[in-house]
Amino acid sequence: MTALNDLVNAEVTENARETGACADGNGAVLLGRSGASCLLMAAGNASRFGKNKLAARFDGQSLFSLALAAIPAEMFARVTVVSQYPALLEEASLAGFDTILNDRPEDGISRTIRLGTQAMADCAGILYMVADQPLLRAGTVRRVVDAWRANPDCIAAAAHNGKRGNPCLFPSRFFPELCALEADRGGSSVIRRHEDALLLVEAEERELFDCDTKQALEILKGNA
Repeated sequence: MTALNDLVNAEVTENARETGACADGNGAVLLGRSGASCLLMAAGNASRFGKNKLAARFDGQSLFSLALAAIPAEMFARVTVVSQYPALLEEASLAGFDTILNDRPEDGISRTIRLGTQAMADCAGILYMVADQPLLRAGTVRRVVDAWRANPDCIAAAAHNGKRGNPCLFPSRFFPELCALEADRGGSSVIRRHEDALLLVEAEERELFDCDTKQALEILKGNA
């Protein structure tokens, strides 16, 4: 009977890995978890850029529109966009995504993370995306999700030559730590405490380039 139970538990755990559901140490699926969801973080004040940088243009589109286009929605149970800008939330809503207004962006990225994580806390994992990587491709996002599905206890992150970037997909066991972040501390703080759980997914270097300043955006335009 023990051997039969072990076989059943192994099959349940394997199914959980394939579907993105969570399983506990005994192989039991944690009901109520619905695979991976995606959080697009678009609420920053962009103090170094000087204005709402997500409205800046790159290759004929806004940085925000390019970020939306990089989301392979079919890979996720839900997609939620958090922003302080009503116009961006309207655009995200028209694209079919859930939206949350961050009415206190001055509290830093931790508030955006907390709002999105709490809204999708029933998911087995959340992919956290920033909105200022105009060359990020949906195919790379898919590979990050696939890597996590094969290793659902790990934090899967896009990287180039061993240097981690964004996006990152955290399994639900890290949600309490993510929700406990304060001020402008983001997911990197959690990763540094759990380097042994990190799984890097190779991407092109230019995909991971983020535009924190106008100068960075111009450099990227010149090398695109």
